[in-house]
Amino acid sequence: MNFYTDLDKYGKNVAVITDKGEQLTYDAFLFDCDNLVSSLTSRRLLFLVCNNSLDSLVAYVGALRKSIVPVMINSSIDGDLYRHLYEQYKPAYVYAPKGWSPIATDLASNSFNKLNSYRDFDMYETCCDAEYELHSDLALLLTTSGSTGSPKLVRQSYDNINANASSIANYLGIVPGDRAITTMPMSYTYCLSIINSHLLMGASLVMNDYSIIQREFWTLFKESKPTTFGGVPYIYDQLKKLRFGRMNLPSLRYITQAGGKLSKEMAEEFNEICESKGIQLIIMYGQTEATARMAYLPWEYAKEKAGSMGIAIPGGEFSLIDVDENVIHEPDVVGELVYRGPNVTLGYAESYKDLALGDERHGVLVTGDMAKRDKDGFYYIVGRKKRFLKMYGNRVNLDEVEGLLKKEGYECVCAGVDDHLKIYTTVVDEDIHKNILGFLSKTLGFVQKSFQVIVIDEIPRNESGKVLYSALN
Repeated sequence: MNFYTDLDKYGKNVAVITDKGEQLTYDAFLFDCDNLVSSLTSRRLLFLVCNNSLDSLVAYVGALRKSIVPVMINSSIDGDLYRHLYEQYKPAYVYAPKGWSPIATDLASNSFNKLNSYRDFDMYETCCDAEYELHSDLALLLTTSGSTGSPKLVRQSYDNINANASSIANYLGIVPGDRAITTMPMSYTYCLSIINSHLLMGASLVMNDYSIIQREFWTLFKESKPTTFGGVPYIYDQLKKLRFGRMNLPSLRYITQAGGKLSKEMAEEFNEICESKGIQLIIMYGQTEATARMAYLPWEYAKEKAGSMGIAIPGGEFSLIDVDENVIHEPDVVGELVYRGPNVTLGYAESYKDLALGDERHGVLVTGDMAKRDKDGFYYIVGRKKRFLKMYGNRVNLDEVEGLLKKEGYECVCAGVDDHLKIYTTVVDEDIHKNILGFLSKTLGFVQKSFQVIVIDEIPRNESGKVLYSALN
């Protein structure tokens, strides 16, 4: 049985707390979920234009409970990208905030039929006349975390969602008394996995669309008393600037981190802060292609194994392969990380024609991440397979270069082509630029003309805070 069809057993537990302080029990929440989708036909595609609200959560759970397949789309999506997705996938339904501008043309031309409303959202039936099959295992479609305009979506199955939610709830020890506050868009796989794992256990969700740098977020935090939250490295950078170590947050039991590698220095710093507060820091690793998370670092190893992504989640297994795809058995040898587990997704889709496809990965994901394993079986990410340049015949890991610069106090991102490494920064200071060039030349052993410092207004990031390297010139 899928976990969302079995949520009725939590009846009087608090399911959702809104940013206005409203509380809904599971009984009330599920009534709204089922009522919203009551007029929709099962096994049809729904564009769920979401924000971190009760409105969006009701549609998500309601769709899963009625075997409608949602495509999770952030409400801040560019209008042209949304239109491209719409033309490629031809959804039967669209659920969006009232007055959402990207669908204004469709509304004006009467090509949408409004079915019902829920709070600040409207449900529409579209006039897409394409008839296509949805594979019986297909449950959910998500954009890849680095998507900047591609219609490529990740196809997640019902088994994927159940397996990952169960595994996460297991290793985090989630109980009905837990309460998670959202810090990332629910269209992002990491946030969605937090939602799924807490619902599975009858715990509570504090839904809000605030940034953690907003005062309103911390006001809601103190009022709702969450026991946990998660964040990508960018959020931890913000927490550091907010002086997280000085905050009085007695309700917190543990915090999680995924969505990119947290530097060893930052992991050590936050572990010390959390240890002093009696909070568990749990570092994790995942990809949308594996539903959400594949690894975790047990909190008791946070200090000893700082910088590690940890070990495979329950039910999963890692291995490393060399360039000839031979399995690496020796410790401390870098290879490409391969994951096996029931949460490995079905594959990709690039249009509605791909939604009839079945399982193309068969439980195996070649991650594209380069990693090494220590003698105790803990894994360490060292970079992306494609994040390398050749500098005069020498292989240079751009992620490692960024790490070196950050350790020196320079907030930069790196890209470029062979023999020409570009360093992007928002700092307008020629002396600092000269220092960066001198440091890299000395550290990497290449002449300064091999490097170029480029000033940009801001570092481009996607909705989850990951750097959009494809947007750099």
